[in-house]
Amino acid sequence: MSCLNGTDCRETAKRRIALAILALMLAIFLALSAWSFLPSRSQAIPSTTRYGEADAVQGKRVFQAYNCMGCHTVVGNGAYFGPDLTRIYAEAGPAWLAAFLPSAGGWPTAAAIQAQLQSATVRKEAGAQDTQDYLKRYPGAEERVRQRGGQRSLMPNLPLQASEITQLIAFLKYTSALDTEGWPPKPREGRRLPAAVVESAAPAAGGAASLPRTAATADAAADLVARGRQLVNELGCVACHATDHKRLVGPGWGGLAGSRVALADGGTATADDAYLAESIRQPDAKIVAGYPPHVMPPYDTLIDESDMKAIVAYLRSL
Repeated sequence: MSCLNGTDCRETAKRRIALAILALMLAIFLALSAWSFLPSRSQAIPSTTRYGEADAVQGKRVFQAYNCMGCHTVVGNGAYFGPDLTRIYAEAGPAWLAAFLPSAGGWPTAAAIQAQLQSATVRKEAGAQDTQDYLKRYPGAEERVRQRGGQRSLMPNLPLQASEITQLIAFLKYTSALDTEGWPPKPREGRRLPAAVVESAAPAAGGAASLPRTAATADAAADLVARGRQLVNELGCVACHATDHKRLVGPGWGGLAGSRVALADGGTATADDAYLAESIRQPDAKIVAGYPPHVMPPYDTLIDESDMKAIVAYLRSL
């Protein structure tokens, strides 16, 4: 094919086709770029994913500040010493996380989840009113309580403030809402840990919760100290408190009963039976100097008078 003056027109045609294809690709790229900014994509957004008063952006900052990815992965990114946390909120739920994060050195028991469900925020976010309903909604929490509840974990206790715990849960809520396209993959065979001897602590409908009674507990009912030791293990108290003078999340119990306790407001208090019971029922009533408030949940509706006497007797024995 020849053009005017005998020149070849095929080269010009090919050039025009190439430019047209390039223009089409550029138009598609610009359209897709603009579409990626539209809010109608139904993607999870950190700034709008909230838990209580916190959003996921704040939680990501806490996650980074404590270098959580030094042990854990999110969508496969991070280290593999600890489990992947991408779906932890969807699997275990907010009450389990609220019980675990402030005392990560021990796995939460059913009673610890029950204590967290006293919070209106936790109940609203979880969509459950009691422990029995919660464990049905979050099978991952039920499995963790059944297999590990009350046992020691390999994770250290972190000095998390109550606000930081809320922010972390907001971030983990966001990661559970991500479209991960099937991550993490499901293993063909799961490794099962030894089952812990943990009884369900689901509260009775319409009334205050009562702690589980086991045959071993009934046999030791006459011994208040033994009963108290049993209760603090069932409630998961030893995840935050040492039985000697060692500081964990909360003060150590060794030598506590009868001693003078320095308070955050500058005053002091005698750790008599009334003080010990009040500190369990309403832990924010008198904050010990050097410890943050709002970390320990109140146990006033979870422990009846006879159980409280047993716990106090056990604390006195230390």
